[in-house]
Amino acid sequence: MTPRTGLALPDTGPLQVLDRCRERVEPALRAAVESLHPWPRRMASFALGWCEADGTPAAGGGKGVRQALAVLGGQAVGAPEEAVVAGAVAVELVHTFSLVHDDVMDGDERRRHRDSVWKAFGTGPAVLVGDALFALAVETLAQAEGAHGAAAVRCLSGVLRDLLHGQADDLLFESRPWAGPQAVRVAEYEAMVAGKTGSLLAGALALGPVLAGASPRRVDALTEAGRHLGAAFQAVDDVLGVWGDPEITGKPVHGDLRRGKKTLPVLAALAGAGPAARSLEALLGSGVPLDAAAARHAAGLVEEAGGRDAAEAAARRHAAAARRCLVGGAFAPEAVGELVALSEFLLDRRL
Repeated sequence: MTPRTGLALPDTGPLQVLDRCRERVEPALRAAVESLHPWPRRMASFALGWCEADGTPAAGGGKGVRQALAVLGGQAVGAPEEAVVAGAVAVELVHTFSLVHDDVMDGDERRRHRDSVWKAFGTGPAVLVGDALFALAVETLAQAEGAHGAAAVRCLSGVLRDLLHGQADDLLFESRPWAGPQAVRVAEYEAMVAGKTGSLLAGALALGPVLAGASPRRVDALTEAGRHLGAAFQAVDDVLGVWGDPEITGKPVHGDLRRGKKTLPVLAALAGAGPAARSLEALLGSGVPLDAAAARHAAGLVEEAGGRDAAEAAARRHAAAARRCLVGGAFAPEAVGELVALSEFLLDRRL
């Protein structure tokens, strides 16, 4: 996708940006994790992709999107190195905590092409390491250099409040029907995503600037950009949860449909008035778990009813809103260019 902002994008590619930000943050992230008790330390290292379950070193890990956003958000306001790194470390720890606990709550056995933490170590240990990562994130900000550590902890507290609010709604959605007055509406889903996904990306862009004492106006603009990016990324994830290639995503094809998960493409399809929407409603509301053939049929109905197009349009709309927040603010042009390039790359990803 070609950006429509008129902004001159950097020569450095998005993958190089992710690598550069990871190299900048990882030493401090490893030092923070090293301070944990040896048992949760190994589980945390496994969750971060640094080792296998038995402690053997590994060279995996996620893309590091949130820590990259934290680095670039700090650069956008000229934050000092210590503020940039501390914010990025805290964000990555909270993100990893949320993934570990999400997998427990959702019963997901796979994460990044291998066992999830609870599958590898057990449910109790997974809860323990999630708690440890959460506490370590707060400690990282509380001990950050400068006069704004307390403000950063307050910022993180708001992120966590919104994240947990969104997670609570997401879990409650699972027990609500597919049709009728109690059915989940698209607007409710979008509000849930603003908390569960948008809050952490908002915090990623804002924490470095908060630690650096940036003005509320600049922090608010970055926060708003992060919320829009979160909504865009979640919409893309929802599309991949139905139609993504399992060889690339590491998750089974049509996995979200087979789990009965209420995602944007499905809810948007059900909101339609055509025959495909009504057939989908009958199929999902039958109470019979979907086998592979039924899930494939459901995916076709979602697409026919316009659910996939609606989700992809929502992703583009939120990404454009995020770009407007960034380009319209008084931020360092190079950092904004890299943020825009990164958002374009992630919006168009097929991972």
